[in-house]
Amino acid sequence: MIKRVLGKTGIQVSEVAFGCVEIGMPYGIGVNSVQDMLNEGEAIHLLQTALHLGINFFDTARAYGTSENIIGKAFKHQRSEVVIATKCNHFQQPNGDIPPYNELKQIIGTSLQESLSALQTDYVDVYMLHQADERILRDNNVQAIFAELRSSGLIKATGVSTYTNEQTRLAIDAGCWDVIQVPFNMMDQRQSALFDRANVQGIGLIIRSVLLKGLLSDRGKNLHPALSQVENHIQKYNALTHSLNVSLPALATQFALSFPQVSAILVGIDKMAYLQESVEVAKGEYLKQDTLQQVKNLAYPDPDFINLPLWDREGWLT
Repeated sequence: MIKRVLGKTGIQVSEVAFGCVEIGMPYGIGVNSVQDMLNEGEAIHLLQTALHLGINFFDTARAYGTSENIIGKAFKHQRSEVVIATKCNHFQQPNGDIPPYNELKQIIGTSLQESLSALQTDYVDVYMLHQADERILRDNNVQAIFAELRSSGLIKATGVSTYTNEQTRLAIDAGCWDVIQVPFNMMDQRQSALFDRANVQGIGLIIRSVLLKGLLSDRGKNLHPALSQVENHIQKYNALTHSLNVSLPALATQFALSFPQVSAILVGIDKMAYLQESVEVAKGEYLKQDTLQQVKNLAYPDPDFINLPLWDREGWLT
């Protein structure tokens, strides 16, 4: 597994990161309850196998059910071998307000201590804001608290998870975030417009939604009627997968890895077959320029419609 440097942090991470939401809570197409998930022992075995195969970067959050606890059990004797990114609890009030400094510091600090306990560690490599909107990104208290945590040694690097290009631009220009996690895939390529901007600032870019919550895999068939145009568009990648003799997930993974500004891509893994395929794809062999351009040309024509939270709320992914 190729390692890349996580921006200016100096942290070496596997270019494929293990997205841990699926091992902690029901998530993704066709996963509706704990009965559809791995049990704890199977999840621990999957995590340990990933490390054995070269994946050293694991992404989780307080909001991901039992994910942190399972990671803690899996790596309590191998902590120095893994890089862990987690995200703090949400703190924004229902009306959008952000608590005052002292209350905010307590919320974020308590969330971090809960993460440290669950992960069975005394530090987090990357501590992130979860779903940071424009208001949070402009808040000086939020920035100051994360900077204080980094200075304390409880975290090595600060990070934010964004959705829109405007949020990502704000995070880059703030000058205080070491890592930014953004959505990017063959269907929705808008964030690539900011890759160079982040790279110039020495920010580590982590890509999520590479497989679009499983749509860019064998799960992207027989979708809800509201997603019929999305399903039809996915079929346009068939010519490329056939000519390259690769699966759709492999093409999606290679596409995201073909951008040198990217430090790592998150792949949600809840099956050994998905783990093995991710490792096999990530061998330092990226798409040739002509193929890369073909995929760029196949971006979904209405990227604003690629809105996974909306699809979840509407029940289109069940």
